[in-house]
Amino acid sequence: MEEEKEAKKEEPESEEETEELTEEIGEAKVEAEETETEAEVEEKEEEIVSEESLEAEEKPAAEEEARPKREEKVEEEEIVEERIYTVPLGKAWIMPPNKRAARAIRILRDFLKKHMKLEARGEGEEEEEPKRLIITNEVNERIWSRGIEKPPRKIRVRAAKDKDGNVTVYLAEGD
Repeated sequence: MEEEKEAKKEEPESEEETEELTEEIGEAKVEAEETETEAEVEEKEEEIVSEESLEAEEKPAAEEEARPKREEKVEEEEIVEERIYTVPLGKAWIMPPNKRAARAIRILRDFLKKHMKLEARGEGEEEEEPKRLIITNEVNERIWSRGIEKPPRKIRVRAAKDKDGNVTVYLAEGD
């Protein structure tokens, strides 16, 4: 490249000098291309080696990602029953304004205990572990979204019962 700059600075005086300069420039270009290709080849080899090492590191990460998916499938398999309900919360408005949201939560709990059959059936039965009703944060935040004084009049929820009899309440999709 330096030769090209020198050649441009010096103007050829004859045709022979012009031909010699063009040959020198052509040879310089060929040499430059060869050195660049060798350097590029070395860089590519280094990239390939680094990519292989990264892939080797990513394989355990990929396996770890696969494991949670399996666990999620196991959780989905545990679900015995799943239903979508529209729970009327209008009776919460009977309460004084500063107690309405808490009352709406109690109404939701009572509704789901009744419809998902969580109540104890007989006094003689002794259960090792009581069945639980779990209300997710999404549902709780939806009820409390407008504050304590103005809970929603109704809410759509998805109730999922697992094999242990525990019920988890989620917001219905689309809400």
